[in-house]
Amino acid sequence: VVCSDMKHDAYKALIINAAKALGFFHVGFSQAGFLEEEAPRLEHWLQQNYHGKMAYMANHFDKRLDPRLLEPGTKTVISLLLNYYPEKTQQDLNAPQIAKYAYGKDYHYVIKDKLKELLFTLRQEVGDIQGRAFVDSAPVMDKVWAQKAGLGWMGKNTNLIDPKNGSFFFIAELFVDLEISPDGPIKDYCGTCTRCTDACPTDALATPYLIDASKCISYLTIELKDADLPSAFNGKMENWAFGCDICQDVCPWNRFSKVQKEDAFEPHPEFLNLSSSEWESLTEETFQMLFGKSALKRTKFSGLKRNIQFLKKDY
Repeated sequence: VVCSDMKHDAYKALIINAAKALGFFHVGFSQAGFLEEEAPRLEHWLQQNYHGKMAYMANHFDKRLDPRLLEPGTKTVISLLLNYYPEKTQQDLNAPQIAKYAYGKDYHYVIKDKLKELLFTLRQEVGDIQGRAFVDSAPVMDKVWAQKAGLGWMGKNTNLIDPKNGSFFFIAELFVDLEISPDGPIKDYCGTCTRCTDACPTDALATPYLIDASKCISYLTIELKDADLPSAFNGKMENWAFGCDICQDVCPWNRFSKVQKEDAFEPHPEFLNLSSSEWESLTEETFQMLFGKSALKRTKFSGLKRNIQFLKKDY
């Protein structure tokens, strides 16, 4: 047993070093299994319709709670964090605002490539291991697994917070059929602070540690595909046209955010300087030039125009 434990810890060091060489700043390990505590929480969240029109959140309930059902043979969930905190933000604060995670190239592609490379390295070093990479693209409770692996605690804004780096990062997972000694969770350091819940303009965080996604600006501007946004949110969008960073911007832990080092996440130089009027007169051609490779593709040009038109009602 001692021998195999040492071997597993050697794997651990190998994985951490290989992941850090690829730009991930934090790596943690959990034993794959059924998320017993999450099951009733997820059920309650869905029953309250907090997922709004994101019907996919109700799909694959069992797989969402057990990685071994999603990828048979999985023994360990490896959680990884990649920083996206930008050096510079938009110049015109009165212009439609874009969430920082979407400034550069679409993270799905950037991270998937890194995870494939990590898996390739592992197979070279360890042998024929089976694994599957996930970036926000399958029924995986990424924040829960990252929390279990000690990469941070779940804040009152329902984002994972790392005490040394804040919360401006992506979470990714590798499910592998290797047994690796698990890490444990860390303490919750939110304390009595309520800055995020107080700052949310749409009351999506009315209950700390619970998000009503149907009221969240990120949901309204990205996930909601209706022709117009609900009039109940008139005057409450605070200029956000794609996503929202309010609950992260006000979080005291984000004073520890460090500038990201990933070239792919650098914004198009012209994007940060767009004025309100330039946003309003944005053409599909300019949209493709500035955002053709970014996560903004998810709303499409028509969705972004819809959001900008809705914001004009606030002016």
